[in-house]
Amino acid sequence: QVQLVESGGGLVQAGGSLRLSCAASGRTVRSYSMAWFRQAPGKEREFVASINWSGGITYYADSVKGRFTISRDNAKNTVYLQLNSLKPDDTAVYSCAASSSGLTGTYSSRYDYWGQGTQVTVSS
Repeated sequence: QVQLVESGGGLVQAGGSLRLSCAASGRTVRSYSMAWFRQAPGKEREFVASINWSGGITYYADSVKGRFTISRDNAKNTVYLQLNSLKPDDTAVYSCAASSSGLTGTYSSRYDYWGQGTQVTVSS
């Protein structure tokens, strides 16, 4: 089993930055693909970004492209999401997910393990 714990969320003004972390435990996720999703109140969960096992392939939702950066440190079993130029529309609970198959993608069904999420609130 893999446990994922997110941290780094908080309240920030529009235009500000945050760095989210997702620490994995239970087993190494070195060979797993990882992703971040978010869910705003009253909305469906949506894909934000994904990264393959080596970190060499990343993919972003159009809404965050150029503002967010996903990265990973396999030695620390941790995945990061750098959020820059934040907008009020970015307000959501951000959750990380792990895919043991190594597949990446925007569909939540590809991911086996999920964290509880961390709240990001962007004020205008």
